Amino acid sequence: MSNSKGTALITGASTGIGAVYANRLAKRGYDLILVARSKDKLDEVAKQIESSTGRKAETVQADLSVTADVKRIADRLTSDTSITAFVNNAGVAAATPLLATDPDVHDQIIQINVTAFTRLAVAAASSFVKRSSGLIINIGSVVALAPEQLNGVYSASKGYVQNLSIALKKELAGKGVTLQLVLPGATATPLWDKAGVPAHTLPAHIVMTTDDMVDASLSGLDQGEFVTIPALPESADFDAYEKARLALAPNLSRNTPAARYGVGARK
Repeated sequence: MSNSKGTALITGASTGIGAVYANRLAKRGYDLILVARSKDKLDEVAKQIESSTGRKAETVQADLSVTADVKRIADRLTSDTSITAFVNNAGVAAATPLLATDPDVHDQIIQINVTAFTRLAVAAASSFVKRSSGLIINIGSVVALAPEQLNGVYSASKGYVQNLSIALKKELAGKGVTLQLVLPGATATPLWDKAGVPAHTLPAHIVMTTDDMVDASLSGLDQGEFVTIPALPESADFDAYEKARLALAPNLSRNTPAARYGVGARK
């Protein structure tokens, strides 16, 4: 089969959202490089995709909490010109209260959701800009918009994903690279089990299947959305949120304090 769309590298591809993206992108004509910690699970996903779609699926075992492994994947994104798409999906979560969570868990969240995420996003963007083409899909979370939910470090890490994506979009403007930020709500993935709150214990009306989440996100991509929130009924609601945020900009930095503070200008 001809390689019509190049290769998509997907992190966290052994289960859940990453595995579904792998399946869908293969069906769209991409060969795959699947990255995760579990080689056995990766091989299962690759075998299923190769047999059902005829696309090639390479597996790369890597632990993104390990700096050397992150650098190895970043180097692959930088050097392998067959890679035309990158799904920045790997992440870990915590649902316990901030003050009741092991600090080592917080360190792992920051390492994977922030440090590794950044290194890989910048590597992919830098490589794609040189070729004036490419697709980056950053997987965030709606907790970026609702930091009171779940664990504060986890929601903060997803706020970071959102802010970095917005800044990166500005830098990529006019350079031929497509960037999408996906903000899923609760999704039925193994991530919840690892966070200590299995998805089946959550109210059923808030939990989306991984298939629906990814399919909605790819539909958003096809429609040209930069930010896709699969569960949000009206995209205009997020547009209004962004408009309000941007309206603050002219007054966020001024040479005098706001009048309500009663502080006069100092000479």
